[in-house]
Amino acid sequence: MRAAENPSPAVAGHSDTDPMALLIRTAHTAELAPTELRAVRDLLDDAFEGDFSDDDWDHTLGGVHALAYDAQGLAGHGSVVQRRARHQGRWRRVGYVEGVAVRGDVRRTGIGGRVMTALEEVVTRAYAFGALSASAAGAPLYTARGWRPWAGPLCALGPDGVVRLAGEEGSTYLWPAPAGTDDPGAELVFDWRDGDVF
Repeated sequence: MRAAENPSPAVAGHSDTDPMALLIRTAHTAELAPTELRAVRDLLDDAFEGDFSDDDWDHTLGGVHALAYDAQGLAGHGSVVQRRARHQGRWRRVGYVEGVAVRGDVRRTGIGGRVMTALEEVVTRAYAFGALSASAAGAPLYTARGWRPWAGPLCALGPDGVVRLAGEEGSTYLWPAPAGTDDPGAELVFDWRDGDVF
């Protein structure tokens, strides 16, 4: 059995009897076995109660995943994928956080925070800043970690040019917050993608 599918508590630095043993693994999509990807998809389908589309799944792939394993298997997941955003007149490389979820029986135990720590390390090393779209229920996790909502117009460069997405405004968070985050007149333009743009 692969270590990532059934991580050894010794690797995680805990004894075999420690129920809180947790291993955080980061890996690119290309490094994950089909069984690992299936486990991630199942976790996301469960966490989002069936409201996780094939487009949402596609958006989760192609970057670096943070996977949290406990004695029961996959306990949490998140990924960071590259997107482009025009900020203050310049297109920047942005680490966009996708597919953050924690298994139902271990929610509110700090696993989401551990997953985010791993993803933020990737953002720090590889991107100008991070971005994500948060639900009202999920926002406290991010704001407590210093993620700040973009205050100005939020747009996407679509097939017909720049399109304002007013319905997404107020739910897009950035970290570390770049200049202009709190300026209600500053525009942030993301690249287009199928499905939900944010």
